[in-house]
Amino acid sequence: MRTFYFDMKDGIPIRDRRGVEFQTTGDAIEHSREVARRLRHDPRIKDRALSIVVVDEMGAEIHREPVHPTTPDVGLA
Repeated sequence: MRTFYFDMKDGIPIRDRRGVEFQTTGDAIEHSREVARRLRHDPRIKDRALSIVVVDEMGAEIHREPVHPTTPDVGLA
């Protein structure tokens, strides 16, 4: 298991200091997509530039998931 961190960034990052363990990088990326989907539907989140940044144990950014993508969600109920 590897630890991945999920920072929130809209210019100034909000660092995730705890992290979450996942078997694969793909699992961590899928988690970032789920976090972004939840935040997208939170009425308190108004920043259209907000992203979830996935950072690995070495501090390298491996994925950036926009909370408000330019294309709408398809198939969400």
